[in-house]
Amino acid sequence: MLAVPELGLQGLYIGSSPERSPIPSPPGSPRTQESCGIAPLTPSQSPKPEARAPQQAPFSVVVAIDFGTTSSGYAFSFASDPEAIHMMRKCHLLITSLSGCPSTPPAREQLRRSRHSRTFLVESGVGELWAEMQAGDRYVVADCGGGTVDLTVHQLEQPHGTLKELYKASGGPYGAVGVDLAFEQLLGRIFGEDFIAIFKRQRPAAWVDLTIAFEARKRTAGPHRAGALNISLPFSFIDFYRKQRGHNVETALRRSSVNFVKWSSQGMLRMSCEAMNELFQPTVSGIIQHIEALLSRPEVQGVKLLFLVGGFAESAVLQHAVQAALGPRGLRVVVPHDVGLTILKGAVLFGQAPGVVRVRRSPLTYGVGVLNRFVAGRHPPDKLLVRDGRRWCTDVFERFVAAEQSVALGEEVRRSYCPARPGQRRVLINLYCCAAEDARFITDPGVRKCGALSLELEPAPADSGPDAAGAPPGRREIRAAMQFGDTEIKVTAVDVSTNRSVRAAIDFLSN
Repeated sequence: MLAVPELGLQGLYIGSSPERSPIPSPPGSPRTQESCGIAPLTPSQSPKPEARAPQQAPFSVVVAIDFGTTSSGYAFSFASDPEAIHMMRKCHLLITSLSGCPSTPPAREQLRRSRHSRTFLVESGVGELWAEMQAGDRYVVADCGGGTVDLTVHQLEQPHGTLKELYKASGGPYGAVGVDLAFEQLLGRIFGEDFIAIFKRQRPAAWVDLTIAFEARKRTAGPHRAGALNISLPFSFIDFYRKQRGHNVETALRRSSVNFVKWSSQGMLRMSCEAMNELFQPTVSGIIQHIEALLSRPEVQGVKLLFLVGGFAESAVLQHAVQAALGPRGLRVVVPHDVGLTILKGAVLFGQAPGVVRVRRSPLTYGVGVLNRFVAGRHPPDKLLVRDGRRWCTDVFERFVAAEQSVALGEEVRRSYCPARPGQRRVLINLYCCAAEDARFITDPGVRKCGALSLELEPAPADSGPDAAGAPPGRREIRAAMQFGDTEIKVTAVDVSTNRSVRAAIDFLSN
């Protein structure tokens, strides 16, 4: 049941003549009167998936760049000294640092502040814990950043120390900016939401100063901290409020219903530690609920460890809340040293050895748009296409891999097709993806196009017998393949009779 990609192609012609020939189709058919495609090949050449050894290109340096919501940074290591990972948190220093010829021995010695093991978890006592893990042990990494929390689940494999992804990467909008938003809402309760909106718009620099002041206090917040926290209000805020409202900020505090924020004579907002911790609760609760939802899935049962990493993971409030919620479940919560840089280190180490993740979970269902023989009662009438007396079902979604399906590094799935009409000069294979596992047609909700392959068909050598693949005379084989397991899906289409091929790639992570 292998079939043709989507037929609604504009500006393509059938055969070698540019004349357009009408294609009979029922009312409501989405097909145009110009079509170029491929038809099912019998017998179908669809071998079982096969794994191929990954090809690693030589390189001299690995660089990782982290574009975060609240901060960015980069890290790199040289192939000649992979255990020395050099990091910088500020992205504006990138050009200055990397343009200074770090490959020279003096610069490299100056940059080598510390040496790190090949696994980003091996440091500050976590290395011993990692070394104790055995084949089959499962763990979760919670990357808590400024904008989101991202979760991945892996299982350790032996004897090579490779990893198997147990569940596709998931996440949610539970980053540290949620605490900033809660603070902004608190200011709105005190001074008025309309005033805060006007102040942000008309005094943006002063608003940035205020958020920086809050960020400094936010980082010192903790569940067991004693004493109030003072947050400086910029003079521009105080002056602008008096001009807008006709009274000062101290009066606004007295009149508001917020009794846990006071006015300090030094010109500061004085907030109790309990009040500061309360600002964390919506975001922290979202993170915990997201982790608990992940741990309840059958695919990830038996997880022993949770590694809490990312910039927001530096927060003592978050650390304590996660430990209190998940510790009683028998889950060991581990916070590595330099937790805010862990992801950058891991990205560099992954670049050094991308084959460490041997098995991934496909985040989406991938396939091609095809046509199959129309079967009355099984296919919708509006998908019927009649051509040369033959009845076809259009817009069929031919699946190569399903969402949540495990795919090994280098695993390849093949399908074979033949041109829909004799003399066809080009084949266009459209690639589609969707979150659903049971999509039937490329017009189903959620199905979207994510790539295409265009293969020119040159005249094939004369051959009166079957080809090497066993196809009957006159049936030209077009072999399509998708290779999975890496950060990209590699797609190829080959005209078997001429060995002409085309290639494309789909970003496995963003799609």
